Amino acid sequence: MKLRSKAFADGSVIPRRFTCDGDNVSPALEWSDTPAGARSLVLLCDDPDAPGGTWHHWAVYDIPPTVTELAENATQDGKLKQAMNDFREVGYGGPCPPHRHGPHHYHFRLLALSADQIRVSANASCRDVEREARKFTLGEATLVGWYER
Repeated sequence: MKLRSKAFADGSVIPRRFTCDGDNVSPALEWSDTPAGARSLVLLCDDPDAPGGTWHHWAVYDIPPTVTELAENATQDGKLKQAMNDFREVGYGGPCPPHRHGPHHYHFRLLALSADQIRVSANASCRDVEREARKFTLGEATLVGWYER
């Protein structure tokens, strides 16, 4: 699988617009080469450089395998199933590292699953979504961007 964004290239800076210092909207993402047996997809975004351990910014789950992109600010789409992020909000929370903490790397990961749906509670966290999704993962693609304040 391949995951990419028109907003930033793999390994490059995430534009301010997609961070807490800007409009805090999710970047447009697109993917290809989903495995043939995939029955659903999960999109995750996290920051492993956070001072207290990995910080979870976003989880979208039960995405139909026929979907190949999420538009910019997709978090506002009421049809998407989204988890509670570590900001304690449902949906996308953009990069917002501590000031003068150096660059933080944000991992956008797309998981292809062998299950139509994952079983999580209505108030599931991003961690809950990933834990359940890992039971059914057929393939994974990653896009990494960075940001510092």
